[in-house]
Amino acid sequence: MPAPELREVGRIGRTHGVRGDLYVDLLTDREERLAVGARLLAGSTWLTVTAARRVVSRWLVHFDGVDDRTAAARLSTSVLFAEPLPSGDDDLYVHDLIGSRVIDLQGTDHGLCVAVVANPAHDMLELSSGLLVPVTFVLGCADGITTIDPPDGLMTPE
Repeated sequence: MPAPELREVGRIGRTHGVRGDLYVDLLTDREERLAVGARLLAGSTWLTVTAARRVVSRWLVHFDGVDDRTAAARLSTSVLFAEPLPSGDDDLYVHDLIGSRVIDLQGTDHGLCVAVVANPAHDMLELSSGLLVPVTFVLGCADGITTIDPPDGLMTPE
């Protein structure tokens, strides 16, 4: 089990070729997670990226020391973890949002965020009440509190 400060950033898929390349599905939009020199944890092994290129919706990655198909196959299906990246003031992370109290600018507590639901237009915060809040109305998340500025009528259950 990875240390609690590590973040899940991807999953290794199948092997490609005979030189140890692997397909990786990146679970983040931070592509620098696969930059040359980046370090990722797979199981109990730290891996260093030596090459990576986008292939449609996933990545073809080569890790230092993984130089044949047999070594690559041992890593197949592994979950990849990495250390947190420095964040900007407006960055939102799912691990911070889930479990946070959702409060609007008037101070109304709308309950806990229980999930972040993927949606083609915008991801949505799912609240413990069942209401959904588009992330476009999230102003920030700090110290276990997510501040929102929803339009009138959005927070009224039908």
